[in-house]
Amino acid sequence: MGDTTSPMLATLKRHPDSPCAAVAAIDVEVERSPAGILSLRYTVTGAIGQIAIPELADPSRAHELWKHTCFEVFIRTGGETYCEFNFAPTGRWAAYRFKTRRSGRTDIAEVQAAGIGTRQFGDRYDLRASLDLSGMKDLPAGPWSLAITTIIEEVSGNKSYWSVTHATGQPDFHQLDGFVLELPATEQT
Repeated sequence: MGDTTSPMLATLKRHPDSPCAAVAAIDVEVERSPAGILSLRYTVTGAIGQIAIPELADPSRAHELWKHTCFEVFIRTGGETYCEFNFAPTGRWAAYRFKTRRSGRTDIAEVQAAGIGTRQFGDRYDLRASLDLSGMKDLPAGPWSLAITTIIEEVSGNKSYWSVTHATGQPDFHQLDGFVLELPATEQT
């Protein structure tokens, strides 16, 4: 994905209370460039034809993408503050900043667009997303604490929730103890 660092790899786990017949695995590669570009590649393997994958649409900012198949990354910016980025197979995307868990939400104006591309072949579906975060002055200069998540909607309407880790109880990607991945800082070249 980038030239200067190797991507970090993560495997998502399905929340135990959200069955899913269509997906066997979800793997993610994430990379941060010295120029402030965050790149992700989500690879879903399984019975891809059983996943509700909406068709491409206008690649614009949109809300409530999580109501359907959606790929997400959360970045902790310090204390209880964090950012959430959503990527839909339609090409639509969202970028939010939260002051505390699920409160004080605002759109992140510094992010102007997300580059989203998809590819389906056999039992694999890939979604690639790229964001220019260089204008976000509240992101730490050092390592970033991440939570990487996915919502899968099957053609039956069933939804499953995937993350690197899950807290007990209902699926909740906004819990601060879910930020378990550390994406290293990059060095300027």
